[in-house]
Amino acid sequence: MGERYEQYGGDHQDFRGGEFNGSFTAKKVEFHQHGPAPTALDALPPKVAGFTGRGDQLGELLGAFDPAGSDGAPGAVLVAAVSGLGGIGKTALAVEAAHEAYDKGWFPGGVLFVNLHGYDDDRVTAEQALETLLRGLGTPPEHIPNGVDARAALYRSVLAARERELGTVLVLADNASSAEQVSPLRPGGVRHRLLATSRSKLPQLGARLLPLGELSPEEAYDLLDRALRIATPGDARVVDESEAAAELAMLCGHLPLALQIAGALLVLDRDKPVAELVAELAESGDRLLHLDDGERSVRAAFDLSYRRLPAEQARLLRLLALAPGPEVTDDVVAVLDGADAAPVRVLDALSRAHLVERGSGRGRWRLHDLVRAFGVGVVKGDVGLQEEGEAARERVLAFYFRWADAADDRLQWLPGMPEPERFVDRAGALAWLDSERAGLVAVVQWAREERYANTAMQLSQFLGEYLYWRRSFDDWITVCRVAWEAAHRAGNRVREAIAWDSFGIALQETGRAEEAIDAHTRARDLYQAVGDRPHEANAWNNLGGALREVGRAEEAIDAHTRARDLFQAVGDRSREARAWDSLGSALGEAGRAGEAVGAHIRARDLFQAVGDRRGEAIAWNNLGATLRDTGHVEEAVEAYEKALEGYRAFEDWYGAGQTLSNLAFGHRYAAHAAEARTHYLQSADAYTRANAPTEATEARTWAEEITP
Repeated sequence: MGERYEQYGGDHQDFRGGEFNGSFTAKKVEFHQHGPAPTALDALPPKVAGFTGRGDQLGELLGAFDPAGSDGAPGAVLVAAVSGLGGIGKTALAVEAAHEAYDKGWFPGGVLFVNLHGYDDDRVTAEQALETLLRGLGTPPEHIPNGVDARAALYRSVLAARERELGTVLVLADNASSAEQVSPLRPGGVRHRLLATSRSKLPQLGARLLPLGELSPEEAYDLLDRALRIATPGDARVVDESEAAAELAMLCGHLPLALQIAGALLVLDRDKPVAELVAELAESGDRLLHLDDGERSVRAAFDLSYRRLPAEQARLLRLLALAPGPEVTDDVVAVLDGADAAPVRVLDALSRAHLVERGSGRGRWRLHDLVRAFGVGVVKGDVGLQEEGEAARERVLAFYFRWADAADDRLQWLPGMPEPERFVDRAGALAWLDSERAGLVAVVQWAREERYANTAMQLSQFLGEYLYWRRSFDDWITVCRVAWEAAHRAGNRVREAIAWDSFGIALQETGRAEEAIDAHTRARDLYQAVGDRPHEANAWNNLGGALREVGRAEEAIDAHTRARDLFQAVGDRSREARAWDSLGSALGEAGRAGEAVGAHIRARDLFQAVGDRRGEAIAWNNLGATLRDTGHVEEAVEAYEKALEGYRAFEDWYGAGQTLSNLAFGHRYAAHAAEARTHYLQSADAYTRANAPTEATEARTWAEEITP
């Protein structure tokens, strides 16, 4: 048995005098003196150079950080979450707010920063993030336990100690992809603050949510100007080319990342005019190809979000990118998806990810312009996705064709005609057309593609009455031009003539009467060439109206007479009534008042016979104008009142505005100042309801000129 050995002071054992049986190993014991673990409590990234705008959002974040508790709800803003589309400037705003809050002395305990890399392939887990934060708080690595729960408990304890010793701490968790990444990072007390940024909304955190949208046009302009002046203080290209800069900002979708890249491209080429970069982006079939400065790419930023989407969400995003118009309704989303109803759950998920945005009303959805461009690019890059997209577009075109046809039938319905599908009254038809107008106008432009040309051309014809009714003449001109181009390419002379005739009406309504005369003449000649007499009659009547507009009354009389005779020959009594009424106006302008009165009465009686109340109101109004011009003021007033009754019943506010103005003129002629002023003001209100601001302003001016 071996003898006892003794331990002496120092770092060794003394085995002298010991007796050992068998072999043994002695291991030297080392002792190290550890200093305190380093902290990282001033770890904020630097402010983004050229940060601009976001005043309201910055104020809201600072309000959440303010230890005074501006809203008086303790703990209510323990966590704030800034969310938004990739490249929208979440990190820049969060860092700016954190610096300002720290500078105000609100976080004497320091500021911690952790990048969660939520959309990278190797994203940081909550457990890893807690290790980073604990190290930043000075916790020695060997004291950091394993497991998220244990680390979270230690993290809260260390924060509590930090608060007692130095004060509150701000934790900035950047680029989270889920609430699971962030939730364990919440401090335990009520004075510390956690600020998270994410491409997704994080409602599960119980946080103050701050979704970010694109910059305003003014903020975007300022960002571009600052980017150039930071590189070269004297670079005034943005100011010197302010219109081009505003267009560049629009092409960048007012997205900070895109604007920063555009600014960098201009910085790299100091001789490049802003207008030149605008032209490159506008003329490119792929804007995202240009929004890449070698280090940053809008496409790459969006791709990080897209690759994390489940298959059903990715599919719907691609299909929404192909939709016509700036936003779509639930009905159109369902059609794109090939389903009976919109996939609300999928839409909500895309909305939480900021890849889809709520539109102008409930049940309406939109994509940011650059997200749309990204989605289109994804589809173009895959043959299978192209086939999926074309099938979806065909469904949308068929949907619009069917219901626009039914709505147009309702707008032009007269007693005795078949009842249109779906729409039981004009109000319903107009409401649907109003809700889908932008999409309808956009989908007609698919007529430029051979696959959709024939259906889109036909669809354009269903929009004329509606666009005239709503006085949306710019849209009508766009629709007519596209339809004419498609018909001309296809050699379809009838559809080409229809487009010319509609084009002429829209041109006349926008004050371009000479161009309208040319358009109606082209339509008339094409109809004559194909032997289409009913449509030829329409073209003659419309041509007569344009001729009247430029003071060629005798030629107008001839055109309206030809139209009347052709309508009589084909037995179209409703359109014959229109021709009689137009003829009456031309006769009146030619000084043939007696014949004019007779023509308007004939028109009125025919409209009554076919049950066309709006046409009857028009005839009454025009009859009143002729009677007034011949000095029969009392009879004219009676006619105007009949017209006004019909217009109001039909909710034709433009016609009502015209008649009220005519009534005002009659009262003014009869020296009834108060009545005249009242009717002018009523006329202005009617014109406003009819989307005719110029006429409304004119009526108010006339009212102001009358002194009681």
